[in-house]
Amino acid sequence: MNDKIRNIAIIAHVDHGKTTLVDRILQLVSTQRDSQKMEERAMDSNAIEKERGITILAKNTAVFYNDYKINIVDTPGHADFGGEVERVLNMVDGVLLLVDAFEGPMPQTKYVLRKAMMRKLKPIIVVNKIDREGARPKEVLEEVYDLFIDLGASEEDLDFPVIYASSKQGYVKNDPNGEVLPMSVLVDLIIKEIKEPEASLDEPLQIQISTLDYDSYVGLVSTGRVHKGSVKVNQTVEFVYGNLKESFKITKLIGYNGLKKIDIQEAFAGDIVSLSGTNNIKVGATIGLPESVDTLPLIKVDEPTISMNFMVNDSPLAGKEGKYLTSRHLRDRLYKEALSNVALKVEETESTEAYKISGRGELHLAILIETMRREGYELQLSRPEVIFKEIDGIKSEPYEEVHIEVPDEYSGVVIEKLNQRYGILKNLENLPSGAVRVIYRIPSRGLLGYRGQFLTDTKGEGVLYSIFDGYDKIAGTIKARRNGAIVSQEAGKAVAFALFNIQERGSLFIKPNDPIYEGMVIGIYSKQSDLVVNPMKKKQLTNMRASGSDEAVRLVPPIEMTLEKAMEFIDDDELIEITPLSIRVRKKLLTFEERKRHNKQQEQ
Repeated sequence: MNDKIRNIAIIAHVDHGKTTLVDRILQLVSTQRDSQKMEERAMDSNAIEKERGITILAKNTAVFYNDYKINIVDTPGHADFGGEVERVLNMVDGVLLLVDAFEGPMPQTKYVLRKAMMRKLKPIIVVNKIDREGARPKEVLEEVYDLFIDLGASEEDLDFPVIYASSKQGYVKNDPNGEVLPMSVLVDLIIKEIKEPEASLDEPLQIQISTLDYDSYVGLVSTGRVHKGSVKVNQTVEFVYGNLKESFKITKLIGYNGLKKIDIQEAFAGDIVSLSGTNNIKVGATIGLPESVDTLPLIKVDEPTISMNFMVNDSPLAGKEGKYLTSRHLRDRLYKEALSNVALKVEETESTEAYKISGRGELHLAILIETMRREGYELQLSRPEVIFKEIDGIKSEPYEEVHIEVPDEYSGVVIEKLNQRYGILKNLENLPSGAVRVIYRIPSRGLLGYRGQFLTDTKGEGVLYSIFDGYDKIAGTIKARRNGAIVSQEAGKAVAFALFNIQERGSLFIKPNDPIYEGMVIGIYSKQSDLVVNPMKKKQLTNMRASGSDEAVRLVPPIEMTLEKAMEFIDDDELIEITPLSIRVRKKLLTFEERKRHNKQQEQ
C-alpha cells in the first residue's frame, strides 16, 4: 500500500514559481471541466496571499495519478515564514527545489535546501522559468551545484535529477534546448525518484501534527503524517506534547483530492491526513493509542529575531472603528495565533495591557497585524526591536545576509547607506543585464527602517532579499531616523488652510477633514527635531485683502501610511495605532508638556 504513496514538498525562494507549478500539476490530473474553472495560484487561498502575490501559509493537497497518490505541500518562499517550511518538511520524503533560470539560487534557496539536507530528503532540481528573457539555465545549474558543495553535500547528495520547466506555460524539458514535454514527465520523475514512505501498518498508531487550522464548524483541524498503523473516525486516541496529555475521540478525518477536502473513514501509515476532535492539541504533538503513545521528538524551529509590543489602543480615537478592544480580546487572539504559528512567541509584560510578540522579521509580524486588523481588532504597536543574546559572555545581536540587485547608477548610494549601517561587503558582481549584485552581511538593526529608503534611493528599480545569518557581537550605534516628526497640538479635524502652510515644512500623512488628536504624528519634518503645529488653524475672516492671499489652496497629495511604512518610520518615543480602517502614528506621551518633562528627565 505504501509503495503507491509519494510525499513531497515544493521549496524555493520567493517568486520562483512554486504555487504556479502546483497549479499545473493540479490541472494535469483534473478533468477538463475542473481545470477550466481553476484560477491562477489556486493554493494561495488566503485574501492577503492573493493581494500580495506571495505564499504565507504552507498548504497541502493530493493528486491521484496512474494509481499513485502524491501528497504535495506548497511552502512559502519568504525568509520571514521559514517556520512554516521547517515544520512541514517533517511530513515529506523528498523535495522539488525550484530555482529561477534567470536569478539563480537566492538567500532563501540556500535556507530551504539546508533544512532539506538536514532531514536527508531527496531533492529534484527544477530550473524554472526557462522561457524568461535572459534565462541562463546551464549557468544556474552550475550555481546550484556550488550551493550544494557550500552546504557540505556528499557525492550521493550531488547525484540529483534535474528537469527544466516553464510553470507559466505548463511544460518541461530534459534539456534547455530539447523538445517540449508535458507536465506528466515531471510527475513520472517524482514517482520514480522519491522513495515511498517508510511506515508500518502492523505497529500501533503514531501521527505527528505539523500544521493547525481552525474551522468554524468542527473547531481545530490538525494535519500530520501517519507514521505507523492506521486511524479511523470515532476512534479514541491520545495526544502527548511534553507534559501535556489528552484523550479524545476523532470526530472527523479529512483527506485531499486536488483542491477539494473529502471526508474519509480511515487513513493508513505513510499518508498525510487532517483530523478534528480536540481544541487543545499543539504543533509537534504525537497522537497514538491511549496510554501507549510512542512519542516523536518535538518539531524544532529557529528562534525569533525581532520583537514588538502589542498594546491595547488607548488613543483619543480608540473604540470608534474596531470590534475587539480589550486586553482580554488581544491576549486570547495572540495565544490562539501562537498555537499554529510555531515561529511566533508570545510573552507577558509588566503591564496587563501589553504583550511582547517575537517573530522572524518585520513581514512575519506585519502579516499577523494585518490579519487582526481585518478581523476587527484595535491595537497599538511599539517600534520593532532586535532580540539580543548573550553568547559566551558576549552580548550579541542577529545578523542577516542581504542580496541586492540594482541598476549600476544606483549601486554607489546603496553601498554608502549599507556601510553607514555597519554592513560588511562580501561580494560584488556585474550582471550581463547591466545591473550590479552585491551581497552584504549586516546587523538586523541596520535593516530596520531601511527597505523604504532603499526603494527611494533606487527609484523602485532595486530588489533586496535578506536571510538570517547567525548572531555576532554588537555593532555600533545605528541612527533610527534622520528626520523629525510633525506633531499635532490640537484635537478635531484637519483644515486645508493650515495644512497648506504646514506642508512647506515637510511631507504630510493626512488630508483635510481627517480626524486628529494632540500628540498624533501628521507628517515628516524636513529637519531632525520634532515640530509641533496646529492643523486646525483657519484663515482669519477679515475684510483686509492682499495680493496673492486669496489664491486657491493647493495641497501636495499626502503620503499614504501603510503598515510596513509605519513600522519602518516610527522612533522609540512613538507608537502605531492600528484599527480596521486606519493606520496612524502617535507619540507615546501625547501632550507637549509631558514630552518636554520626559526629555529633561532623560538628560539628567
